[in-house]
Amino acid sequence: MRKHYIDNLRWIILLILIPYHVSMAWNAWGEPNYIFFEGNRVISSIIVFFSPYFMPLLFVLAGISTKFALRKRTNKEYLIERVKRLLVPFLFGTIVLMPIMTYIADKFNYSYSGGFFEHYAVFFTKYTDLIGADGGFSMGQFWFLLYLLVISVVGIGIIALFKKVIFKLEKSILFWGVLLLGLPLPFLSELLSIGGKSLVEYLYLFLLGYYVFSSEKIVNKAEKNCWLLFGIGFVATVLNVYLFLWIDNEYTLLNTIAKYVSEWVMIIALIGLAKRYWNFSGKISDYMNQRSFLFYIYHFIWVVLFQYILYGLIGKHTVVLFIGSVILAYLATFISCEISIRIPFMCFLTGAKYKSKAELFGGIVLMAMGTKILIEHLFFGS
Repeated sequence: MRKHYIDNLRWIILLILIPYHVSMAWNAWGEPNYIFFEGNRVISSIIVFFSPYFMPLLFVLAGISTKFALRKRTNKEYLIERVKRLLVPFLFGTIVLMPIMTYIADKFNYSYSGGFFEHYAVFFTKYTDLIGADGGFSMGQFWFLLYLLVISVVGIGIIALFKKVIFKLEKSILFWGVLLLGLPLPFLSELLSIGGKSLVEYLYLFLLGYYVFSSEKIVNKAEKNCWLLFGIGFVATVLNVYLFLWIDNEYTLLNTIAKYVSEWVMIIALIGLAKRYWNFSGKISDYMNQRSFLFYIYHFIWVVLFQYILYGLIGKHTVVLFIGSVILAYLATFISCEISIRIPFMCFLTGAKYKSKAELFGGIVLMAMGTKILIEHLFFGS
């Protein structure tokens, strides 16, 4: 039986990415970004509120999904599917989409005056901080696909190697003991970390999803205590926001504790809430489930593009820039999803499942028109 709450929680989390990435243009700690306007602590609160747990939660959900996927597939079939689903979109995103984003970043942040195709060479030869805000090479949001691919391969090896030992532990673990499993997170977060993203931490979360949160007993307990856990997690999250943004010393012990309590408790709470309230299938959920992966792939390029365009039109009007970028990015992302899902080759490049042949010609025409406009007004513009 399909666990609909896993699918629904995943696409709900992914919808947060647009306001999250829009907010990065106002991050108060001066982190380089493709578009950066000025520091704003109020808008930055959106980033700090969600950042402790929303990406870690996706790795936990991936671990849960892997547990159920391996009931119907061999390890070899699973790995082949992972390569098709993750490696091809990663290459497409990094080679095709990221050069556009870093070109816009170089124009906005450093007044780059060359053309796009000239800058394409810069993208593959300039290696600095891997963020891409200076026009150099960056994986952007596609780091998640690469990490998930590596973790899937390593995770399968661990699962196969320790299958019997872990199975006994999996059966004996108590729910409140699950809270203790979050204790290693602060230490793991420093291991094999690239740009603040720890491969070891995310592997650990993936394995916890596979072994712990795939257990019906554990999830039922999380559901039963979801509001208590959410209350604790919410308080820790708000405290983390306050300490990080409004207190001068952001590296206090209390701030660190609040951050990791927020991360772990909110993960458990949201799984419990999803099990209680979002364990259903319907037209909206089916629609979003089919497009959530595409949404992840396309959303960021539209955020960056519309922030660039709107700033050129209206200047630094913060409220209009923020709301306008969010609305336009949502619209353009969903349009991109609708086009891609109807074109077999785009489904292959993005890892999506081909929906139908209906409106295929219209989709090709729209994509061609959009590409033409983008090239004319951005790549060869001043």
